[in-house]
Amino acid sequence: MRVVVQRVAEASVQVDGELIGQIGHGLLVLVGIEDADTAEDLQWLCGKLVNLRIFNDAQQVPNLSVKEVDGDILLVSQFTLHAATKKGNRPSYIRASKPDKAQPMYEQMIAQLQLELGKPVATGRFGADMKVRLLNDGPVTIIIDTKNKDF
Repeated sequence: MRVVVQRVAEASVQVDGELIGQIGHGLLVLVGIEDADTAEDLQWLCGKLVNLRIFNDAQQVPNLSVKEVDGDILLVSQFTLHAATKKGNRPSYIRASKPDKAQPMYEQMIAQLQLELGKPVATGRFGADMKVRLLNDGPVTIIIDTKNKDF
């Protein structure tokens, strides 16, 4: 699983002009799923996201997690995170899982994040053409890949 995590002051997602997910202070998480991803990857990643210390404490040091600041999470599926750009100019998405594998894993990720965060998680709509808005706070943007945990 590969995610782009953005610390945001606010974020939202619309589908066909309808607002379907919105948060204030928290994390916008774009997630790409590939066939090699496992339940262990999902568990590790959810724990990492909820406990990632990227929010400022009273001394303005990024020392607090989204859970500790009572922040929210907006989770949006994005298969293009697995784009291969090595050859030519048209990205290949061969590594991205097809919906029959990716959608159940996305739904499991929603459930696991809600469990670990202790409250509902806002979401996009799997497979839809989404319009995502965000006000990046910092900016802070982090990439996490369960297949490259040293990155």
